[in-house]
Amino acid sequence: MAPFDLETTSPNPEEARIVEAYHGYVGGGSDPVDRPPLLVDPGVEVPAEATAIHGYTTEHLREHGMPAEEAIPRIAGAVIAAWNEGIPLVAHNARFDLTVLDRELVRYGQPPLIKWAAGEYGPVIDTLVLSKRLDRWRRRVSPDQGAHALKTCAQVFGIPWRDEDAHGARYDALIAARIAWRMGAIAHMPAEQRPRIQSGRQDERHLFDELATDLPTLFASQRRWAAEQAASYQEWLRSPKAGEKRNADAVISGAWPVEPASAQETQQTAQGAVA
Repeated sequence: MAPFDLETTSPNPEEARIVEAYHGYVGGGSDPVDRPPLLVDPGVEVPAEATAIHGYTTEHLREHGMPAEEAIPRIAGAVIAAWNEGIPLVAHNARFDLTVLDRELVRYGQPPLIKWAAGEYGPVIDTLVLSKRLDRWRRRVSPDQGAHALKTCAQVFGIPWRDEDAHGARYDALIAARIAWRMGAIAHMPAEQRPRIQSGRQDERHLFDELATDLPTLFASQRRWAAEQAASYQEWLRSPKAGEKRNADAVISGAWPVEPASAQETQQTAQGAVA
């Protein structure tokens, strides 16, 4: 597997700039490849709320980060190298990270990620999509910790977690890989030996069967599940059950693993780089 994670300036992938990236290799019977995370000078001010999450200030990144126009193609090249070998990229909420990378490529005058990938994205294992598939009704742990947050998934699947190390690209990427490995290990157990992780009343350990398959099938399944999850969330947002969050006109995209950009958005992103 190729663990992958980005730290950015914003939770909005259309405007987020990369400040740190990690890409490595684990498993498969080979020695792990554990590169140092790549620090990136995003060329813009880092908002205080982003610094509060990952710890990187504008000044630190200007001094220690690689200029974004050099770093972004290097990050994309690492992703494509894994895909060319048929190695799955592993990330928690891969749609965010890969969409950010796609927008950054265009922002700096590079072809979009789909062209780097020769028209077809390579295999991806998204532990967020898988978690929602395996335990749809899991509740939030607390107001600050979501039902399918990386920390929650680590706790559910018995992966040690250290708050002080979280929100670093290397740490988060490797935790996602460990969660993915644990999911796969459970999927290959006899059904009656699998732990019951689901929060619902029914025994849904059979859902792990869907993970015990080849990479192309799993990749296609995640595309379908991501679309179904988005449609379900959209339906909830439009319903009275959403309470104060209700939005009768809510539209949630089900695109995965990259949110496509409209022609206008692509043009605006490119213009932003010039500005």
